[in-house]
Amino acid sequence: MEMAQKVPSKVSYIIFYSVLILFAIFYLLPFWGALTTSVKTAKDVAVTSPLSLPTNITLSPYAEAFKELKKPLLNSLLITIGGMLGSVFLGSICGYALAKYRFKYDNLVLLLLISGIFLPYQAILVPLFQTIRALNLYDTILGLVLTHAVYGIPMCALMFRGFYGDIPDCLIQQAMVDGNGPWRIYRKIILPSTRIATVTVIVFQFTSIWNELLFGLIIGGPDSMPATVALNNMMGTLAAEWNVQMAGSILLAMPVLILYVVMGKYLIRGYMAGAVTAS
Repeated sequence: MEMAQKVPSKVSYIIFYSVLILFAIFYLLPFWGALTTSVKTAKDVAVTSPLSLPTNITLSPYAEAFKELKKPLLNSLLITIGGMLGSVFLGSICGYALAKYRFKYDNLVLLLLISGIFLPYQAILVPLFQTIRALNLYDTILGLVLTHAVYGIPMCALMFRGFYGDIPDCLIQQAMVDGNGPWRIYRKIILPSTRIATVTVIVFQFTSIWNELLFGLIIGGPDSMPATVALNNMMGTLAAEWNVQMAGSILLAMPVLILYVVMGKYLIRGYMAGAVTAS
């Protein structure tokens, strides 16, 4: 006889959600500190705690931060969209080939591709800089787009390979019998069947490129400076305008926050897809 399932008591629910709320408060404290500091005057910043409410709310730090970050934010948007589209498109094709087609040394190709994920940025900076300079792409949007697109291929390919592996092989074989080639199968069957996976990879890659600093610092310049580098440059050598910097941090974080709010339900479906398939 199976044992009756024990129903959690009301006290257990209260304790459980109280602990969750407590952890959420601690997790959001840095964001709260940045938000309150960003609407304070310089005098308030000097005499009050970062977590305390401002005595006089002002939006002048946002105006000053936007003035400094206007062009870098546009650069970051162009770099992120270009690098994301390139890496997602090429990674999707690589993931499709590695998931559904067997060829000689395919496991070796997969191993070499995965090794690119664990290759630290610092290990490739010198040859990367030399290559970008030889191509006359230093301090250009195109140079940073190509860099992020190529560097993002391994992770995108690995993520897509996991999603594409769940598509039944019989579906691919039937399409081949009907006279469809690999490219047509990819466009007509693979992509429509994995829209949630595509959204998940797009959001992941967008976040990674938008928040990246090192590539922009090394191969970017005044004309192609991303917002992360510009925000770092706002720190003075002797003093810092913390309200302006926090306002800049909020402006820099807003596109990613909006993306997660809009795409949140699709991300949850993508993260749960593997668990549902496995069950």
